[in-house]
Amino acid sequence: MGVRAILYGAYERRLVAALTPDLVPRHVGVILDGNRRWAKALGVGVASGHRKGAAKIDEFLGWCSELRIEVVTLWLLSTDNLSRAEAELAPLLEIIEGAVRELAAARRWRINPVGALDLLPDATARSLKEAQDATADVGGLIVNVAVGYGGRREIADAVRSLLHEHASRGTSIEDLANLLDIDHIAEHLYTKGQPDPDLVIRTSGEQRLSGFLLWQTAHSELFFCEAYWPDFRHVDFLRAVRAYAERERRFGA
Repeated sequence: MGVRAILYGAYERRLVAALTPDLVPRHVGVILDGNRRWAKALGVGVASGHRKGAAKIDEFLGWCSELRIEVVTLWLLSTDNLSRAEAELAPLLEIIEGAVRELAAARRWRINPVGALDLLPDATARSLKEAQDATADVGGLIVNVAVGYGGRREIADAVRSLLHEHASRGTSIEDLANLLDIDHIAEHLYTKGQPDPDLVIRTSGEQRLSGFLLWQTAHSELFFCEAYWPDFRHVDFLRAVRAYAERERRFGA
């Protein structure tokens, strides 16, 4: 083991020791950004970057489990990404399907697809649903797999679901307008029943949310990391959690 590895190991242990359970986020959202740029920097194909990024997921979830984080939301594919060229999109969807199958087969996490599954190819939507069914009885960490996800689409779907629900009850539009509040919409989001994300991490140096969990991140703490997702390290994760723990959360006040 080299000196650099020894120093990093000592630094990681110090970071972990400084985190008490009350300072650890319950829900962490992650924008897994930079796979394509990672591949370009190495002069390899885009698919290689996506495969490397997919391989990082299991390791990352292990870090989250060690800190007893309850929910992780991984944004793997946006609705905008669905318009990419078929030559890139098809391999990416296959990589996502394979990654989700592996996560389900491990039976360490409870998989919960979030996104507009109706916009996805049948094979991809089926893989996500099968992973959800296969892990429904698994305790511990809930992993929201956001594929075909867009924040505006989610809110539109939530409102649509709310309207259908009340229409089936015979509620008039006037009555619904009088009783509607934010909790009614929250009950129809893809993440209904879950705590909102306390911490959102975005890799690759980009400093924007791009519509990720648009409703749920109103009071989230944000951490932007320069590393591309395939290069995201344990120490980077611990720094993000430490930064969260050091902030005074005001919840909009």
